[in-house]
Amino acid sequence: MRILAIETSGKQGSLAALTGEPGHARQLRQIILPSEQRTAQILAPRLRSLLADVGWSPARVELVAVTIGPGSFTGLRIGVTTAKTFAYAVGAQIIGADTLEVLAMQAPPQAGILWSIIDAQRQELFVAKFELDATGQISRRSKTLIVPQDTWLSNLQAGDRVIGPALQRLSPRVPKDVVMLPGELWQPTANTLGQLAWQLYQAGQRDDMWKLVPNYYRPSAAEEKASKEK
Repeated sequence: MRILAIETSGKQGSLAALTGEPGHARQLRQIILPSEQRTAQILAPRLRSLLADVGWSPARVELVAVTIGPGSFTGLRIGVTTAKTFAYAVGAQIIGADTLEVLAMQAPPQAGILWSIIDAQRQELFVAKFELDATGQISRRSKTLIVPQDTWLSNLQAGDRVIGPALQRLSPRVPKDVVMLPGELWQPTANTLGQLAWQLYQAGQRDDMWKLVPNYYRPSAAEEKASKEK
């Protein structure tokens, strides 16, 4: 199966083309989008370039994968809209994936507890707790939560591992007996998104294009302000 993955949940987005094969998805090409280029206008030409690089016409894409949150309001909206528009135009199926689960999949295989974290602004974090076995199999141990940074830091246990873009600001405060994974793994990538989407697809997940929307986990600052003014 030919898979197009669109990851724009944070400041640095990416696109990837993969082929779904028995047991795994194989990356053919990945394009990293600089932070200043994560816009709707830039995505279209970058998508065309990606497909040209792997020799696919748009109509040959069979599955579109996209991160649906948590993450940047603008980034998620652009990514999901682009994914749905593309899938509708070419008749592809679509799967939305949780950003924190994509991050967890990027952790090297090692048994233990893993936290995926994304900056939620306002001194808060989007967090989810996972458990990995020695083969790299992931089990979710908590739903996605919004927690104060101080609360999350105080609840960490010795030996816990941590991954995610929020570490760019938070790393100096992480306890020394907690393992921060290498910085090159902190950003979710389209390649990992494609791998996760293929696993979900093989497990039977199919998303409804008309119902798939970003999961922001809370109202935007503008929405909260408007609500208070009513």
